[in-house]
Amino acid sequence: MQISPRCVLAMGGVLVGCCSGGVFLELLVKLDPGIGNLVTAAQFAFVALEGLIFTSRLGLAQRKISLRDYALLVAMFFVTSVCNNYVFEFNVSMTLHMIIRGGSLISNMCLGSIILKKKYRLSQYISVVMISVGIFICTYVSSRDLPVQSARESATEADVWRWLVGVMLLVLALFVSSYMGITQELLYRRHGKCAREALYYTHLLPLPAFLLMHDNIRAHWRLACAGEAYTVPLLGVAVPLILLYLLGNVLTQHMCISSVYALTTECSSLTVTLIITLRKFISLVFSIVYFRNPFTAYHWLGTVMVFVGTLMFADVLRLPGSSRRAQPVKRD
Repeated sequence: MQISPRCVLAMGGVLVGCCSGGVFLELLVKLDPGIGNLVTAAQFAFVALEGLIFTSRLGLAQRKISLRDYALLVAMFFVTSVCNNYVFEFNVSMTLHMIIRGGSLISNMCLGSIILKKKYRLSQYISVVMISVGIFICTYVSSRDLPVQSARESATEADVWRWLVGVMLLVLALFVSSYMGITQELLYRRHGKCAREALYYTHLLPLPAFLLMHDNIRAHWRLACAGEAYTVPLLGVAVPLILLYLLGNVLTQHMCISSVYALTTECSSLTVTLIITLRKFISLVFSIVYFRNPFTAYHWLGTVMVFVGTLMFADVLRLPGSSRRAQPVKRD
């Protein structure tokens, strides 16, 4: 099968952009665990500004989908983005963050069965069980090694409930994101695929909501400006290190999400599943090796179960004796 140059470019954008964005995010979180809202606001503002110029053409381009139809999609995208970046303030490690988000097939299958009345193969049900067990193993092992916040209490007494809130926020974001995907699919059925327009409006319309977080965003902006400075080579200008990492995250995240949207229109759903799974695995391994994050044999067992289950769901790996279906597996 011949792959178009646009598809290859989109694949490269996903791998480079998403993996680099994850690295910059982890660098930011290590310097300031509570910076999530500032990161989210910066990402939304940059994508909205780029979309205003190139997609909306300063408001002159005609919209395919009405703002009323975008309302629910925008609300869900805002909630998932805020939750995914804010959970680091609840002692959730980057590795656990990646593993839980890798379980999106579980929420996709649940909501797809209930809302869209989709039918799945036996191997897909088995793969989802594997993913669920893998995530449970990693979550349980991670809960036994929480940082101590109080000298008067043990880590379990002081932090387990806070950590559980972070995990529950991730799970909530997982299901909201899956429902958002279903809503987006239904919109595209009615209006046709308009990925660039959807990308623009889902980032533009939620911007006023960040005013509710202005105290938190302002506080962490001040911390960033007052932090360690880095002298930019050649220019000789000292810039706060956190702001450089923030700029890197915003640019690479834009490359990531734009490439994912492009990939869904240029490649098959199976190709999209494989590229996204590969990207998550590369990010996870890099995070473990480069940042020396704690990772036991149990973590590896859970991680392997998650990724093998994902490949089984996509029909890349098959059970012995099973036959491959003619049509590709649809990525929810």
